[in-house]
Amino acid sequence: MKPFTALMLSLCCWPLWADETCMSPYMAKIVGQEDVVYVWTLGVEGVGDGQDKLVTLDVNPDSERFGQVIHSLSVGGRNEAHHSGFTDDRRYLWASGLDTSKIFIFDVHSDPAKPRLHKVIEDFVKRSGGVVGPHTNYALPGRMLLTGLSNDRDHGGETALVEYSNQGDYVATHWHPKTGALNGARQTGQFADGYGYDVRVLPRRNAMFTSSFTGWNNYMMGLGKMMADAEAMKRFGNTVVVWNLHTRQPHTILDVPGAPLELRCAWGPNHNYCFTTTALTSKLWLIYEDDAGQWQAKAVADIGDASQVPLPVDISISADDTRLWVNTWNDGKTRLFDISDPFAPKQLMEQVIGGQVNMVSQSWDGQRLYYSSSLLANWDKTEGEDLQYVKGFRWDGKALTPTFTLDFHAEQLGSPHQMRLGAFALYGQQPDEPTGTQAASR
Repeated sequence: MKPFTALMLSLCCWPLWADETCMSPYMAKIVGQEDVVYVWTLGVEGVGDGQDKLVTLDVNPDSERFGQVIHSLSVGGRNEAHHSGFTDDRRYLWASGLDTSKIFIFDVHSDPAKPRLHKVIEDFVKRSGGVVGPHTNYALPGRMLLTGLSNDRDHGGETALVEYSNQGDYVATHWHPKTGALNGARQTGQFADGYGYDVRVLPRRNAMFTSSFTGWNNYMMGLGKMMADAEAMKRFGNTVVVWNLHTRQPHTILDVPGAPLELRCAWGPNHNYCFTTTALTSKLWLIYEDDAGQWQAKAVADIGDASQVPLPVDISISADDTRLWVNTWNDGKTRLFDISDPFAPKQLMEQVIGGQVNMVSQSWDGQRLYYSSSLLANWDKTEGEDLQYVKGFRWDGKALTPTFTLDFHAEQLGSPHQMRLGAFALYGQQPDEPTGTQAASR
């Protein structure tokens, strides 16, 4: 099936098969077993060539190369490699650097096993009007929406959303509402900080949601130094903003104190809610539409013991909206919550993945999970075991069973951060061995 056809079908169809559950609803979807995982990897001085790189892993269990690196593409220098995302047709993967604000666009359709660097956007700060630190790369129809973390004025947390065309041309900048410049938004609580981090959408509600983190001054500082600096610890976001998706206008500012990070919205056609976690207070929050049609925020569960600073990071919601995986970086654990009642989540299990853990990518069918370890170059642990890896697991509904482990420092690759799933047949190609993978709509 052609990517454009898959995209059109994604507007009306919702099959429950493979792919990663945190993707944009506008994207072409993978059906069946994914073939590869693309890993956006931080360069580390003294490890291999020391450069940021896109690493491709073979993850098809029918392949003789299962669990192995099959390609690595360095981009030159270290940019604080962080997040990545596909275009809506899934032909290109955008990957950004939080320090240099460069955006690297990879062609993953010409040869999915060996991506090539298609384009580098080096004038993001200038074209956007001063936005620094592109973070989330999120697919909209024909567009890529990028969240910023900072600005070039004071390198603090005030920032904006930035739109590009799929071809890499700048379109528009949308500044986050803040005290003194609400831009028409309704402030519902104490905070209107103008900070940004992640973005997700619920098209059926014409709603877009953004969370908030901290600016360049903090995320490029050593973690120990920052946590000992009382003023620095005050410079974290405390808001989730609800936007009008079509007009890109901020609508409602919700108090979510404690640095809300990843946002994950429910998939069910009648489920008008999203989840986020707060890094500093270790809470699970529900962002929901009440009976009056107003958006609200409520803390609904604790994540570990906040006094031990577990530091919640990435989360992944299941395709049927009944389970939520939550990673805590500092203790290296993943936790599974039953969210069948989104107002009363219950922890079902927890398991140590490594000496630290950051990202989790869950297949659409819920049977496979991939974990990576790196958070930020100056925050990552440097002492201890099992610190920089990508690991695969099977999930049978009761237990996580390891399938492969790759030590990225031992492999001289760097520190692995964001993972994205790929399939050969999506582009009408076949790998060296049969896989049965198909392309279809999301």
